[in-house]
Amino acid sequence: MEKEEECWRAHVLCIPFPAQGHINPMLSFSKRLISKGVMVTLAIPLSAIKSIEADDSKISILPFSDGSDAGFMRAGTIDAFIEGFNTVGLKNLSQIIETHQNSKYPFKCLVYNSLFPLVLDLARQFGILGAAFCTQMCAVHAIHYHVYQGQLSYPVQESTVSLPGLPLLDKHDLPTSLTKEEPDSESYLRFVLNQFLNIEEADWLLLNTFDKLEDEVLHWMGNRLPGKVIGIGPTLPSIYINNGVQDTDNNNGSNASKPDSSLVIEWLNTKERGSVVYISFGSVFGTGEEQMQELAWGLKSSNKYFIWVIRAAEEHKLPSKLKEEISDKGMIVQWCPQLEVLAHKAVGCFITHCGWNSTIEALSLGVPMVGIPLIIDQTTNSKFVEDVWKIGVRVKVDDENKIAKREEIENCINDVMYGDKGEKLKRNAAKWKELAKKAFSDGGSSDRNIEKFIARLISECECECE
Repeated sequence: MEKEEECWRAHVLCIPFPAQGHINPMLSFSKRLISKGVMVTLAIPLSAIKSIEADDSKISILPFSDGSDAGFMRAGTIDAFIEGFNTVGLKNLSQIIETHQNSKYPFKCLVYNSLFPLVLDLARQFGILGAAFCTQMCAVHAIHYHVYQGQLSYPVQESTVSLPGLPLLDKHDLPTSLTKEEPDSESYLRFVLNQFLNIEEADWLLLNTFDKLEDEVLHWMGNRLPGKVIGIGPTLPSIYINNGVQDTDNNNGSNASKPDSSLVIEWLNTKERGSVVYISFGSVFGTGEEQMQELAWGLKSSNKYFIWVIRAAEEHKLPSKLKEEISDKGMIVQWCPQLEVLAHKAVGCFITHCGWNSTIEALSLGVPMVGIPLIIDQTTNSKFVEDVWKIGVRVKVDDENKIAKREEIENCINDVMYGDKGEKLKRNAAKWKELAKKAFSDGGSSDRNIEKFIARLISECECECE
């Protein structure tokens, strides 16, 4: 007896930015759509195809050239990468869409990274819906929107900035590109602001956040773009939130030549609840040599167990003698399964650069943070971690060289893990973990938003599922 062919409610083409931090949330969102009967094809640039791990999630993966097959970091400049995408990439995507036009399930919507605004024009050429997918927090998106509208000057000179829907922000709370603290800040800012070129024409702005987390600024953005702004987060594999849809799905998409992680988990299993510090600064930006060494000495002084992820390209910044000094209390690895580590009961503190993925993952899993922001939006994320959600602390840096000293790092670790302050942070972390779970679960705010998104797709779809 032949297996009955699956019937889909609609078909979506997802187009992520070719970097792991952008691919993972869109991949998790894609799996959520599939669990609700929506067919998903993921168009992955050739430069990133090796980072996608094959699984049985029913996502169709289509590799294509975006004009920078060696990767966006090797395109020379951001402008060169975007120029390549807008010529080669859009042409190849057009061919993909055209190929599917007469299939049983033609694409009814393009979900594209908001940094690729011209994909919306492509959607309109084919008469289909377009949804911009933003991988930064709504607050950061709103700050950039004010700059785009000319309501916030660049570079920011004021010591404090007051914007609707946001807390009062000190200058150092703003994305670093707005204060000219980076050599390429102007080109990066131009790249980010381009996402607003046609945002008012998009059918949706999908954000990896949830209503309770950024209620006021989501409401403000919703008034600017009526009926279009929706929180669909946290975009984590379901097993880490509520063991709901796709119970066995604990894969967030990253492959990147994963080593065996069993030793890390086995080591964690030997440690008491909340006794381990986990340290990771993401997959893209590097930590300065002096800062890395100060962090190592701070860890040693704290006398805490730890797992520290140091990428191979960064290992030379930590002298072998210093590694030996701290090795008796922890593990230094080149990679580990971050979600699995953060979800482990032994982890009681996350020292992080406060990239948005890492921040919302730790928040959703109830892990208090020590923020050492490095660049771009991380400064704003860390502001919210410490002062708005109150689930962590942000290190104070030396005014002259912008380095967090070892004593400061040790004090921050102790503040998060012990004493009255630590207990308050843990209670707040537990509260936000529960709110993230509610938003994600059936009938929660993000789940309802996704259902409305699907309902619109179905209204545009001629697919018939009996």
